[in-house]
Amino acid sequence: MKNIEKTVSELVEWLRNNVKNAGCKGIVLGLSGGIDSAVVAALAKKAFPDNTLGVIMPCHSNGKDEEHARLVAEALDLDIIKTDLSEVFDKFLDNVEGNDDHKLAVANIKPRLRMTTLYYYAQSKGYLVAGTGNKAEFTIGYFTKYGDSGVDMFPIADFVKEEVRELAKFLDIPEIIITKPPSAGLWEDQTDENEMGMSYKDLDHYIQTGEGTEEVKQKIEGMKRVSEHKKKFPPAFRR
Repeated sequence: MKNIEKTVSELVEWLRNNVKNAGCKGIVLGLSGGIDSAVVAALAKKAFPDNTLGVIMPCHSNGKDEEHARLVAEALDLDIIKTDLSEVFDKFLDNVEGNDDHKLAVANIKPRLRMTTLYYYAQSKGYLVAGTGNKAEFTIGYFTKYGDSGVDMFPIADFVKEEVRELAKFLDIPEIIITKPPSAGLWEDQTDENEMGMSYKDLDHYIQTGEGTEEVKQKIEGMKRVSEHKKKFPPAFRR
């Protein structure tokens, strides 16, 4: 990435302007222990040193996720709060009817509960919610509608995964966060690349150059088509 210092300064100013224009005073974000949330946390902390809150939201999660989230918070001197959503998740499943064996329908409850939690803290504090989605995920719709896409602003949505890694290194994010396999933590041993069916390297390369194997091209274009509804407001009938 060219002139990464200038890019970071522009991102920080962009965050400040968005918060100011909304009449708010700070930023809240979900702190997952992953690289994307770590980078957004670092940028938010630079923009609002005294008014940034990271929320750790385990939901039958791998304990390493919380350990890594706390490592990021310590490195950034970031204020954090923990809200365990496991019991809420269980109660929800106990009170809905349907096919509990539908793996993705059940897994997507987690990011939607997290979105609700972030907005509770945001509204109570007068903050905006910062999302952590990157350009690779946005391109193919790899996010949960009204879950991790339910935010007020997306600081890193124009950066592919490799650029996020560059930002992480520049922002002194702990090395273990940068090098571990990306995961949305939707179920045990879940990884982004296994679920997407391709590597971030291949996805980044196609986004930036339009080049890739025929299999990769078809997969990406297909995922883009079927996820278009996630990226727009719902259609409204007009008279």
